[in-house]
Amino acid sequence: MQDFKSFSSKVSNLKSEDFESLALEIFYFQSSRNPIYKAYLDARNITPRSIHSLQEIPFLPIRFFKDFHVLSGAKEEFEGFFSSSGTTGMITSKHYFWSQKWYLEHSKRLFENLYGSLEDFHVLALLPAYLERKGSSLVAMADYFIHESKSDHSGFYLYNQEELLDKMKLLANGPKKVLLLGVTFALLDLAESGQKFFPMENLIVMETGGMKGRRKEMIREEVHDILISYFQVPAIHSEYGMTELMSQAYSKGKGKYTLPTCMRVLLRDVNDPFSWSNRSQGGINVIDLGNFHSCSFIETQDLGKYDENGMLEVLGRFDNSEIRGCNLLVQ
Repeated sequence: MQDFKSFSSKVSNLKSEDFESLALEIFYFQSSRNPIYKAYLDARNITPRSIHSLQEIPFLPIRFFKDFHVLSGAKEEFEGFFSSSGTTGMITSKHYFWSQKWYLEHSKRLFENLYGSLEDFHVLALLPAYLERKGSSLVAMADYFIHESKSDHSGFYLYNQEELLDKMKLLANGPKKVLLLGVTFALLDLAESGQKFFPMENLIVMETGGMKGRRKEMIREEVHDILISYFQVPAIHSEYGMTELMSQAYSKGKGKYTLPTCMRVLLRDVNDPFSWSNRSQGGINVIDLGNFHSCSFIETQDLGKYDENGMLEVLGRFDNSEIRGCNLLVQ
């Protein structure tokens, strides 16, 4: 537990120039304290002390969170776990956390670094599929944002579209900004409901990804065009997060993400998971130092690329990967 407290402080106060040194410190810690990661390294005949740079660190396939308890410590040191959504019969991921309070404060800090104080917002969370099950990290985060906004108007919405639109009309062009945080299929359902929307100058629409089998998959540009047209906003914002990560990245438009100080993305060759891509596009390997208690080095099933300005774009999912709750939009 003392190790977790130490790492939590380091991650919370991390400067970008110190990222690699802390990443290596966490790697050495997890390679000895995490039985699943240690076994994975042993299976690949990798000696942890032979690793001296980010590019040399092995990444754990995200599937391991479905099949094992990925813990860098004794199970009794953990408060609980977040679980992913899935269709009937699908094995879901479990990500144990040592402190939900730290996770929530960490998520708030990452959001406010980009968007300013939550007290400047009314937070309206349109997350029907996530609210209908237990264990969602996204619902926990949204609930905390609602609380921290200190607004009586903030709250959750399921399928009550008229009530949501009435609330947004009431808050239109007021002194506070309105954050509409929604799962993609629910935002599209609202946009195509035929109900009139009154333009709001103080509105931010943020999609979290996810069709959850409710609608056919669509390319991001098509989704964003529909939402921009309905909500009459200049851009659709996006949140990139998942059960297996403690940190979130945000896009203020066009699917281009700003990574927080505690997160890096390296792109691997799509045909060889142990090699780095020699192009600007590839499979996304995430280093999330917020995962100091589990595994910070995750080989995801997402595809991405870096644009000419070094901004990350998330392109979608590998064709043969399982659909998960926050399934990304394939371009």
